[in-house]
Amino acid sequence: MRVGITQCATIAWIGMIAPSLLVACASTRPRQFVDLTYPFDDRTVYWPNNPAFQREKTDWGTTASGYWYASGKFSTREHGGTHMDAPIHFAQGRSTLDEIPIDRLTGPAVVIDVRAQCEGHSDYELTIQDLLNWESRYGRIPDGALVFMWSGWGQRWPDRVRYLGTPTPDDAQSLHFPGLSSQLAEFLIHQRTIRGVGIDTASIDPGRSPDFPVHRILNGAEIYILENVASLSRLPPHGATVMALPMKIKGGTGGPVRIIAWLP
Repeated sequence: MRVGITQCATIAWIGMIAPSLLVACASTRPRQFVDLTYPFDDRTVYWPNNPAFQREKTDWGTTASGYWYASGKFSTREHGGTHMDAPIHFAQGRSTLDEIPIDRLTGPAVVIDVRAQCEGHSDYELTIQDLLNWESRYGRIPDGALVFMWSGWGQRWPDRVRYLGTPTPDDAQSLHFPGLSSQLAEFLIHQRTIRGVGIDTASIDPGRSPDFPVHRILNGAEIYILENVASLSRLPPHGATVMALPMKIKGGTGGPVRIIAWLP
């Protein structure tokens, strides 16, 4: 989807929370939006032993008065599909989903491509050296960035067996997919200034992790996590701006999120 200068005027108000978006809108050159979100349906991947997404049509048709009316209801766990982990997910006393300041929901996107490393190595962990290699080519990651690990795992969605890396996808002890290393998580919170971290797998921790150290490190530092991110192949390594807007669930530990990117 492309948007020009006149359409950009309609979103100028978000300049208060995302000045970089106003810079994009100031250009007369058309801008392209990218949707980084999987739809929620009966194929949506959830963590093992979690119930699937459910949606039911409650009203669907022409009323007795002659006009069309449609409505429905849905049910979902907080952590499934493209979703955000609020800091409270793995850190007591940290922000719930509705408490995350809106100015932290957007920022410059950093996309670290490690598809080659993950090919044939389903348990690969993104390292500090991977980040430094990215910086040696594109410069230091900007303050307020959203850092994305691009493992290439999205090509397996929504096949639960392939995506979760196990012939028994209901067994949480047998999962195999890439994630961040705990060393990199520590580096990001102590040596860089970021707002969020995202990944195109089911968890920011590698599938085989028994105790989720990366979640605990990032959430403990008030860093939110985006999981099951779609279409990272459509983003450049740097230059895009991302906004992640979760469902505002009061007290939520996480929830469905619509992630969109503006390309440079």
